[in-house]
Amino acid sequence: MLTTEEKTQAVVAALEDVKAANITVIDTAKLSTMFERMVIASAQSTRQTKALADNVVAKLKERGEQIYGREGEDSGEWILVDLGEVLVHIMQPAVRDYYNLEELWSRAQAARPKLAPNP
Repeated sequence: MLTTEEKTQAVVAALEDVKAANITVIDTAKLSTMFERMVIASAQSTRQTKALADNVVAKLKERGEQIYGREGEDSGEWILVDLGEVLVHIMQPAVRDYYNLEELWSRAQAARPKLAPNP
């Protein structure tokens, strides 16, 4: 079983194999108990979106990882691959701009209350 960091690196490598654009990794470990990393990538077409998702799934399965879910393949504009502690969002640019997950999660980080240091 891969560590979260190894799994994230494997996802990024799989996305790069199929020429994903603007790959972003967000550390969500302190913001969510459901997952620790979010990987967001852009695809230029429905075909590429599906090819990217297929490659992520294939490469992670080769490494013995479980795929917990896959959503959005009907439209192909936004596909989510759930790898447990790593979520992968593969989006076409217009959809990515509209939902702007990077800003949403950075706002969540900024709004998170700062814990007082221990005395």
